[in-house]
Amino acid sequence: MGYGTVGSGVVEVISANSFKKKAGEGLCVKAILDIRDFADSPFSNLFTKDFNVILNDCEIDIVVETIGGISPAFEFTKSALESKKSVVTSNKELVAAKGAELIKTARENGVSYLFEASVGGGIPIIRPLNNCLAANEIYEITGILNGTTNYILTQMAKSGQSFKEALAAAQEKGYAEQDPSDDIEGVDTCRKIAILSALSYGKQLESDKIPTKGITNITLKDILLAKKAGYAIKLIGKSKKTKDGVYAFVSPLLLPEEHPLAGVEDVFNAIVVQASATGDVMFYGKGAGKMPTASAVVADCIDIIKHNNSGGPTWEDGGVLTVVNPDDVKYFIHIQHHKNEDIKNLVDKLFKGAKWVEKNDDDIAFITDKANEKDILNGINELKKGLGDSAALTSIRVEG
Repeated sequence: MGYGTVGSGVVEVISANSFKKKAGEGLCVKAILDIRDFADSPFSNLFTKDFNVILNDCEIDIVVETIGGISPAFEFTKSALESKKSVVTSNKELVAAKGAELIKTARENGVSYLFEASVGGGIPIIRPLNNCLAANEIYEITGILNGTTNYILTQMAKSGQSFKEALAAAQEKGYAEQDPSDDIEGVDTCRKIAILSALSYGKQLESDKIPTKGITNITLKDILLAKKAGYAIKLIGKSKKTKDGVYAFVSPLLLPEEHPLAGVEDVFNAIVVQASATGDVMFYGKGAGKMPTASAVVADCIDIIKHNNSGGPTWEDGGVLTVVNPDDVKYFIHIQHHKNEDIKNLVDKLFKGAKWVEKNDDDIAFITDKANEKDILNGINELKKGLGDSAALTSIRVEG
């Protein structure tokens, strides 16, 4: 269902190999659902615009959903599961919003709902969390989960491009959509950290309530000053299990150069999982793209055939997001275009112990001493009050 970038890749992968040796049975495409016409496609005889053609075909055992979005993907998926057809998807928005309900529906009907491709593209992460790390209690997940934003930040850092120039380059290479809002505003990362959190901690989170900040306000000067101080700026999705629920957020962070995620560049993704028995485990690879994502989808199809719909990820509704202001955090603060000579004195007053990165008439940049996050944010608000209307202030949390 859906013959876009990922859907067409799935058809290509399946058509190139029946996977009979790996799966024990052959795998072939019976029908393709899309509202558009593909008269020139070599698979034109398989296309239909009627979902009921798929739903009522008793020979179809697995439905692949790559439509995207919530509707009609949710209605089609639920109907397929209720008709005892397993469903495999790459639709992170649907899994993040309706995963608990669809997993429950699948189990009630003795079929599977699998979504390895919804996070990390071709990087195996869902199955390892569900199986390989099953003996562990997961404490924390930290990841670069969006290849588009990581490419943009890499171009800015290595090629000296502005945000707009790096975004245009990403669009030209096909890494970013014409409307890149979900990527650059952090929405895509938010959905992915919601899925990983639900899988790791057992409860569905409302992704639209996770505090989310993208990279649109990051300037080239921010990146250069962070680098001068020994840090890289990355868009990070993070969640942590607490006694009261789950603490989660999406935001740019300054990572020390020695941090395992600091050197992850271009369209690559990386996820660090902190677990009780294994300690830190890192997953790395291309997080997006037609064929890597299609590969993960087809791998789920093979898994369903091999294991006869047994097992699979699971979680329940009712997850609780907690608000936490950590006690020991630092912030990078960069002020541009300031005209008030008293600003430097105000910084010294509000942020005692701050480490200066830049201190001239055009730019002031510093890293705060460790303090309670709430106190730092209050200081930033006071600082903003003292700035002229033409000044620009960037504030980014520092990791480690």
